[in-house]
Amino acid sequence: MPTETVNGVELYYEADGDGTPIVFLHGVMMGSRFFTEQQSGLADAHRPIVLDFRGHGRSEKTESGHTLPTYAADVEAFLEARGLNDVVLVGWSMGALVGWEYVDRFGTDRLRGFVVVEQQPADLEREGYDHGSFDFEGLAELLELTQTDPHEIADLYIDRMLKHPPDAGRRRHLFDEIARVPPGVKTAILFDQSVRDYRDVLDRVDVPTLVCLGESEAVLTVESVEYVAEHTPDAELERFPESDHCPFLEQPDRFNGALDAFVRSLE
Repeated sequence: MPTETVNGVELYYEADGDGTPIVFLHGVMMGSRFFTEQQSGLADAHRPIVLDFRGHGRSEKTESGHTLPTYAADVEAFLEARGLNDVVLVGWSMGALVGWEYVDRFGTDRLRGFVVVEQQPADLEREGYDHGSFDFEGLAELLELTQTDPHEIADLYIDRMLKHPPDAGRRRHLFDEIARVPPGVKTAILFDQSVRDYRDVLDRVDVPTLVCLGESEAVLTVESVEYVAEHTPDAELERFPESDHCPFLEQPDRFNGALDAFVRSLE
């Protein structure tokens, strides 16, 4: 099983193909195997690399370090350990927040491009910002459910993230990834990522950026993702009308095609 020990933690990763390294960062409570369609679909032309954050997937289940700054530091240490530069960083959901934290802490010297998949710069409702997904009461309800019924929270996320109900095989696959994350890890990182605000980082992303938007609005509004494209200096917006929060799962061919075209445009 391929692992890399960074910052004292053993992280699981998989790497395929040659060419431009494309590093995929998954969402909160999720795992790298959400990106199996990208591993198989992009390896002929590029080098897709999937990584499990600490506490997630097949990485070490640490009790501490479940904050976005720590996850970003783990990503930097992983890139350093693997000798990876000129990377296209693909952040989905929380993975995009980790990406913005990475830019804030480490800059963009290692990056050739950045891809934001279905994320807004701040999830919590706050004054002067119209795109929050929930208030503190809603966050508290999610945290309580995560602690009291982790299976229900997994089912809830699966049902909300996809526009079309998954078949039994895919549902088991996604449930297995979510169930691998201990409840204590889930609540710690869910709270931390929910209270962060990266609006002031968007204009410091000084590499070409692709923003991917699933137009069904069960998780995020269209306007909240458009906000990212509008406030990032060199960004283009790709719309996925038949997807909700997971266009790489629901429209994998179109997603892989858009990502392939974006990466080629950087070469």
